[in-house]
Amino acid sequence: MRRVVIWLLLFVIAFVGAFGAWVAFGTVQPYKGYEGEEQFVDIPPGSGPSAIGRRLADAGVVRDLLTFRIEVLRSGEGRRLRAGEYRFDHAMTPKEVVAKLARGDVYLLPITFREGLTIPEMAALYESKGFGPAGEFVAAASEAQPVRGLDPAARDLEGYLFPDTYNMPRHSTAGQLIARMVSAFEKALTPELRAKAEGHGLSVRELVTLASIVEKETGKAEERPLVAAVYANRLRIGMGLQCDPTVIYALQRVHRYNGNLTREDLQFDSPYNTYRYRGLPPGPIAAPGRASLEAAADPADVPYLYFVSRGDGTHVFATTLEEHNRNVYEFQKKPFMR
Repeated sequence: MRRVVIWLLLFVIAFVGAFGAWVAFGTVQPYKGYEGEEQFVDIPPGSGPSAIGRRLADAGVVRDLLTFRIEVLRSGEGRRLRAGEYRFDHAMTPKEVVAKLARGDVYLLPITFREGLTIPEMAALYESKGFGPAGEFVAAASEAQPVRGLDPAARDLEGYLFPDTYNMPRHSTAGQLIARMVSAFEKALTPELRAKAEGHGLSVRELVTLASIVEKETGKAEERPLVAAVYANRLRIGMGLQCDPTVIYALQRVHRYNGNLTREDLQFDSPYNTYRYRGLPPGPIAAPGRASLEAAADPADVPYLYFVSRGDGTHVFATTLEEHNRNVYEFQKKPFMR
């Protein structure tokens, strides 16, 4: 009997030792049980460690549920494992997998909207990046409700989708992305900025509209306050804005713009055509960035009423028509006479 007890004890010791070695090996050995270069695992909100472990084991990210659970207990990270979609592209130890989930290192795709884009242009980019059809973006951006508090007259979100880089989950909807863009715009439109605009007699809609024009007229940061001043001065004296980008926008809305702006186009009948109608157009013509919003809210204190392109991306400004005509000759006509 004593011999049986000894053998049984030895068996238990051997079993425990073997089990411990197996666990130790499983928790420190990198593992990759899926085919292909990458594996995506979606962890739903509210999932506990066991449910998470089963998903990871089924996907071949960890060897089995037990080794994952042991590492979760050892690390004490059970309550910090975060939901989301994760991308795995190489063999990992359970420790590395747990740490990745505890950090919330979810897989996100970046999409960058530069300043000056219109809703259709943003929609085309949205589709090109593989997020979904352009039509879904346009449809979501056609709902003005998110900015009703800022702009009761808004018919859509043109001008209110803040240009920036957004990191989004692969399966994000257009509505989710647009909600973030509107939220970013609201943060950019600070109380100080609104106060400056109100000091110049501009409503939020007028501010964004003027800023969108500034955005389309120049890409030079130092010129934005000057361009804003030209249009602010024209508005103050009742002079037509005569802004080419507003005509282009009008033509784009009816799919009539082919990349060239003609004299005939300047006669196109649209409330956005600032050659035919004085004052600001009915609404924004693009998405202004922070610098253009600041310039529109606080234009430079200069008397300029005109500006013309130098042909190198910069502009020369003038106060009188005579001076402006000289600049047009110098920078627009004279180069073609040589």
